[in-house]
Amino acid sequence: MLSMSDFTSGVSYEECRATADWLLANTQVRPTVGIVCGSGLGGLAEMLKDPQVFKYSDIPNFPRSTVHGHAGQLVFGTLKGKPCVCMQGRFHLYEGYPIQKITLPMRVFKLMGVETMILTNAAGGLNQDYKVGDVMIIKDHINMPGFAGINPLAGPNDDRFGVRFPCMSDAYDRELRQLAQDVASELGYTDFLREGVYCVLGGPSFETIAECRMLHRLGADAVGMSTAHEVIVARHAGMRCFALSLITNRAVMDYDSQEKANHEEVLETGRQRAAQVEKLVSTIVARLEQNNNSY
Repeated sequence: MLSMSDFTSGVSYEECRATADWLLANTQVRPTVGIVCGSGLGGLAEMLKDPQVFKYSDIPNFPRSTVHGHAGQLVFGTLKGKPCVCMQGRFHLYEGYPIQKITLPMRVFKLMGVETMILTNAAGGLNQDYKVGDVMIIKDHINMPGFAGINPLAGPNDDRFGVRFPCMSDAYDRELRQLAQDVASELGYTDFLREGVYCVLGGPSFETIAECRMLHRLGADAVGMSTAHEVIVARHAGMRCFALSLITNRAVMDYDSQEKANHEEVLETGRQRAAQVEKLVSTIVARLEQNNNSY
């Protein structure tokens, strides 16, 4: 069970610094790339060479992942010669953590020297042209909890992390998105690669038909329960961000439909498409330059 202290401590600069220092003292890896594995996509971490694994429960100040399909560990190692840290399992609003706690790993990674974040998630397809198994490059997001004031940057700003009012119009790096398109073309993945807008909701209940219709009309192509909060914090700290959604189910838009969204379907689609997502991400990482992670 989670205790009250799991929800209230560990988000100050000093506590993030202490967590980063603990990790740096316990691994030789000095990561410049951070990767977050979405539901059913934990295999990305298994691609790392000479892996060193830390359970979240062993890391000072770290939350714990409580969701099936999220392993709950940090993996350090090298991917295509690049030093990386990989989150096998992320944290979500619906687990009950405050939003500042679920985004804490982004700040820890920044303090460890990470320059580029690559995030993956499982999402429902709102765009009627999307099929189950499609991979969507996120070009922008709609942060629905943010409309209600639930933003990871709410509260006092610490200038050591970033500015009070960070720009989000360039949240998803254009060069990395183009690199992904180029890599997908070389690998023959263009028939299932998309680019679109991701909408985040709080969860854990899946969306109603009316909600799906509304989000689609607002311009969202896919809907999920993660990623945008992490990107906001990573961008605030000056890291470049690239994100992918694996479309694991089609959002139900029709009251006559018999379809129902379920988490097992999400994990199964992840298993089926995992190898291609891993190949795409690893090839993107291989093309990043070490000095400033440009390409």
